Amino acid sequence: MALYSEKVMDHFRNPRNVGVIEDANGVGLAGNAKCGDIMKMYLKIEDEVVQDVKFETFGCGSAIASSSMATELIKGQPLSEVRKLTNQAVAEALDGLPAYKMHCSVLAEEAIQAALQDYESRMTKEDN
Repeated sequence: MALYSEKVMDHFRNPRNVGVIEDANGVGLAGNAKCGDIMKMYLKIEDEVVQDVKFETFGCGSAIASSSMATELIKGQPLSEVRKLTNQAVAEALDGLPAYKMHCSVLAEEAIQAALQDYESRMTKEDN
């Protein structure tokens, strides 16, 4: 059996949604420089739906693939669904990750959750 699924390799070689959204209204950062994987997610949310999502990831192939797949899973989705995204869903969508690489899918979940928290704090400030 191959160490990585074809989906992992495809999202590593051809990552989707890479980049920065200059006018993002939710930005989240997750990672640890010690382990070498850092992810930054940018969300553009309108009418409670993720209209656009981009990421920047510094890390291994599994981290890049996890970031790419996570963005694909939430793009166009209502926030009620985005909030439910788990690292397990990211790993399953990639047809699995080796156990020692599961932390990469956790970072993707954490970066998205951090971006959602940033969005919600910005909206609270606008309401006041």
